[in-house]
Amino acid sequence: MAFIELKDIKKTYQLGKTQVPALKGVDLQVERGEFTVVMGPSGSGKTTLLNIIGLLDRADEGSSYRLDGEELGGRDFNEMAGLRNRKIGFIFQSFNLIPVLNVVENVEFPCLLRKEDRGILRKRVLTLAGDVGLEPYLHHKPDELSGGQRQRVAIARALATQPEIVLADEPTANLDSVTSEQILDLMQRLNESRGVTFLFSTHDPRIMKRARRVVRLADGKLVEGNGNGSSGAELPGQASAALEAR
Repeated sequence: MAFIELKDIKKTYQLGKTQVPALKGVDLQVERGEFTVVMGPSGSGKTTLLNIIGLLDRADEGSSYRLDGEELGGRDFNEMAGLRNRKIGFIFQSFNLIPVLNVVENVEFPCLLRKEDRGILRKRVLTLAGDVGLEPYLHHKPDELSGGQRQRVAIARALATQPEIVLADEPTANLDSVTSEQILDLMQRLNESRGVTFLFSTHDPRIMKRARRVVRLADGKLVEGNGNGSSGAELPGQASAALEAR
């Protein structure tokens, strides 16, 4: 049984009197422990797909989404809040940091909802902050940080909950090359040592080279393979070559 199983995922947004289809029937399976990239041009539906997988948006009626064997299609968002907090970590393009909290407080905030031991939590948060190079900025608030530093806070926050899956929307977009490689090394270690599943939406060739599988979207549809098992799989070198050919 796949860890993530999507069947006939459709999503249409209403903009005034116009209906805009974002996803047009996507079937996708992701096994536990994958390190996978979703790629496609702007407007292809990548972010919408990640938001549905992350339970931040809902697919249209008739679509099916199973996470770890549990059918989630049609479930109430409030019902799923605990599930999101336990299993899913998010890295957003827009960071979504809390302005009045400093770096440490932003990173540990999602864990406080689970009433974790504060001493154990703080130790884990400080370790993560060190892993992403934030030691000099622990008491800075978001408006005192650069875009790259804020992105590192968002990455540490996503990992702090010890999620089973991390959904990352252009996670290296605001990072320099050295920091990007450090972050990707950390993610790859978590993937290999703890089996954390990573699903990226990105055009970054550095991530593409590390991906074990590439899923391509265009105009709201999967355009290569059916997205399960070995179908659509590419070796890192093949993924890089395909990216460069675009």
